Amino acid sequence: MRIVFSRKGFDSAAGGGPSPIVDGRPLSLPIPANGELSHTTYGALGLGDHAAAASRGKLAHEDLCHHDPMFLPQGRAVLGQCGAAQTHLERQGVREGDCFVFFGLFREEGEKPHHRLFAYLHVEEVLSLADAPDHRLEELAALGVPHAIGLHAANDVAWLGRGATAASASDSLRLTVPEGPPSLWQVPAWLHETGLSYHDKPSRWLPDGRLQSVARGQEFVADVGGRQDARDWLAAMIAEIEG
Repeated sequence: MRIVFSRKGFDSAAGGGPSPIVDGRPLSLPIPANGELSHTTYGALGLGDHAAAASRGKLAHEDLCHHDPMFLPQGRAVLGQCGAAQTHLERQGVREGDCFVFFGLFREEGEKPHHRLFAYLHVEEVLSLADAPDHRLEELAALGVPHAIGLHAANDVAWLGRGATAASASDSLRLTVPEGPPSLWQVPAWLHETGLSYHDKPSRWLPDGRLQSVARGQEFVADVGGRQDARDWLAAMIAEIEG
């Protein structure tokens, strides 16, 4: 089994600032959309005011956003991926049965920014959009999935399965150590043993279960095999997310 730590949402480069925590719940702000590959505005998602605040007025209700990953009724989720990030997932062997845990940069009013987990997707289907049947593309496009509205790259893929967003911004979903900075994480012991893609330098793995995470990148893969401790951790995170 593989657990993918997948970076999504606003940060200082994409959007201009952290996503907010509102009434104790993390609200991940989708990054701005490029071109005409989106039909969804921040206002349509009820995020217009939050996007304006986080972007310092650069974005507003009417601006289009890249609504991805997407969380649907009945506990379903869709993630679109392409380009180098999708190639990395393929090379790492990510497939059906694996799980994405999504993290992003968040800030509660009056507090410092930090990284935290905010959602998950347990993969049940990997759909290549370049050769998907027309009816599947139409179904996904009707939902507003950006990668189905128009191909972003030759290797566009939709990852589909069970998923949900976090009901609360609990301490157990926080990655950043209490004193910060955002990129310094407290991670489970098993991760020090399995490793994490893009984090091969030994100097990144610090004492006391800490990890100096890389500054950029989207998909970081841990191949946990059949480790029960990793599976137990994942089950606990999913239970915390589902509330």
